[in-house]
Amino acid sequence: MTKRKPKLLVIVGPTAVGKTKFALELAKYFSQIEVISADSRQIYKLMDIGTAKPSPAERQQVVHHFIDICYPDEPYSAGIFGQQGREKIVEIFQRGKIPIVVGGSGLYIRSLVDGLFDYRISDSQVKQRLRHQADVEGLDALYRKLQQIDATAAAKIHPNDRQRIIRALEVWEITGRPISQLQTQARPEIPFEPVFIGLIRERQQLYRAIEQRVDEMIQKGLFEEVERQRDLGYHRNLQAMQTVGYQEIYACLEGEITREEAISLIKRNTRRFAKRQMTWFKADSRIRWLTPDENIDVGKLSEEILTQIKTEFLK
Repeated sequence: MTKRKPKLLVIVGPTAVGKTKFALELAKYFSQIEVISADSRQIYKLMDIGTAKPSPAERQQVVHHFIDICYPDEPYSAGIFGQQGREKIVEIFQRGKIPIVVGGSGLYIRSLVDGLFDYRISDSQVKQRLRHQADVEGLDALYRKLQQIDATAAAKIHPNDRQRIIRALEVWEITGRPISQLQTQARPEIPFEPVFIGLIRERQQLYRAIEQRVDEMIQKGLFEEVERQRDLGYHRNLQAMQTVGYQEIYACLEGEITREEAISLIKRNTRRFAKRQMTWFKADSRIRWLTPDENIDVGKLSEEILTQIKTEFLK
């Protein structure tokens, strides 16, 4: 008889929608919860304010995993997260606790719950940076890099094939693995069955939440946080720094734009980022969407949802 896989609750949604608050509210009802953070920027140390990490008090209230696990100049990827995340989830289940995944990084979540190389996988920021690098340094520099990280793929790609060279490097940066290896890999065993809940708000309400969050980040010292990073030698071209909030402030610190322009751009770019997140998640038919009120009171959510959580996750 085949052993039934445990259910894994996955909470997704755009930035500033209230995912962390929702998870903390759930923890008041279900004390066994431990959070798997699926955020591609909260993994980095020294990037606290601009990534909206849960506060130390919130992380003391509920155990969070995959926050502050590496420095901004250390390599990390969706592929690594998928493997490590599955191992951590199994370990949490074995301890009799309830892991829940909370995050807005679609690539990280897909790697974790599907474990499958999707040929549609892409990251517009990574692709744009590689294109710019090809323009500045020359395509031959990118081809040499590809030869170093994936000689098998490089041998099959002409040195002048800009599109395929950039694509191979994009996949490597996203997944942390050579595209030639991913094209032949077998799908890893997924030791759980994901159950998705998506949080969504009316557009203008979400945009107001984004505006408020950015203002709070500035008040908490986001400019000073980026200055400290720069003083420690972390530069704006690092993959970790290809992040809304950090790019704009680096540009301000280097005299390219004013402080007011930086703040305005952060708000605009965060809205655009939220829109891209929703486009990604809306393509996944497994997600059940909820529209919580502004205060996110789990007790006010339908009894059906709470009953489902109790039935499926607290057996």
